[in-house]
Amino acid sequence: MSAADGRVARLARGTAELGLALDAPALGDLLAYLDLLAKWNRVYNLTALRDPEQMLTHHLLDSLAVVAPLRRHTGGAAVRLLDVGSGGGLPGAVIAICCPEIEVTCVDAVAKKASFIQQVSATLGRGNLQGRHARVESIEQCFDVIVSRAFASLGDFVRLSRHARAEGGIWLAMKGKVPSDEIAALPAWVQVFHVEHLIVPGLDAERCLVWLRPNGST
Repeated sequence: MSAADGRVARLARGTAELGLALDAPALGDLLAYLDLLAKWNRVYNLTALRDPEQMLTHHLLDSLAVVAPLRRHTGGAAVRLLDVGSGGGLPGAVIAICCPEIEVTCVDAVAKKASFIQQVSATLGRGNLQGRHARVESIEQCFDVIVSRAFASLGDFVRLSRHARAEGGIWLAMKGKVPSDEIAALPAWVQVFHVEHLIVPGLDAERCLVWLRPNGST
């Protein structure tokens, strides 16, 4: 088996373990995205990881772990999602590839990172993905789902993006260990309504998904 075939097989196994039924074009686009990330990373330092195998597990499969919970929430509806502090598009670009019905905006304060997302969108022909060079505080649109991965504390995450949440919208924060101290320090107007433990294939580390909404929401 060639190295390329091995990557495809490993990704296919990982997505199956995550309960995702992705077709060959989606799997191909995920690997093409990872190749673009590695290529740009050599010049623009989008991520600290350099090893392709680690990038597959720690970035791609880690981000894919949020897709099934997200789909469960949306029920396949066409929603707008904001990825805050997206960096190299994790998890926003991955979500856009797996969920063409979701309109994904990846916002980052670093111009080169937003430009990379635009390049991914153009190269892969993913019209539902766009990169925005901006601070999240300046975003004027409203989104049904606001997600972050390694962006900030839960309190800063919800405070900085509060204005961008659409009526009935929620926040999803990807974390490692359950951030009990951050949850305890949340402002009074927001509540955690679910903490979901995630198992990432090939990754021996704790992962969880923290679901938040304003108090009084259902």
